[in-house]
Amino acid sequence: MGEHRFMKIKIVNKSRHPLPQYQTPLSAGMDIRASLSEPVELKPLERKLIPTGLYIALPEGYEAQMRPRSGLAIRHGITLLNTPGTIDADYRGEIGIVLVNLSSEPFVVCDGERICQMVIASHVSAEWQPEEVLNNTERGTGGFGHTGK
Repeated sequence: MGEHRFMKIKIVNKSRHPLPQYQTPLSAGMDIRASLSEPVELKPLERKLIPTGLYIALPEGYEAQMRPRSGLAIRHGITLLNTPGTIDADYRGEIGIVLVNLSSEPFVVCDGERICQMVIASHVSAEWQPEEVLNNTERGTGGFGHTGK
């Protein structure tokens, strides 16, 4: 079994809610809550930027991925329009979540509602190495749907 690692991340919480937390010891994502002065209605196919009241300072080489919550998706058709959304290490503004209602019923987002999850992930930065030709692979140029059903 691998050792579970934790990283200290600076956070400013201007919401009225507790800091984001993991729901189980092995959860990859922490639930993020809406920070609203009044409920927000999402009509069918409508999208809105939902504030969280959270501001974070990630270490270099890390991002925060904002992902939909499966319960909201299956029960209410609510998801994130840009998923996963990325919070970069140099961003210092309030974290906002672009929710969209893909159902045929209106959905009301209330203050404190868990609207998405945040996964902290490491990443590398690419440095391009221009070439004239790439080495061949078994897949080659097979693109969308090339492996069949």
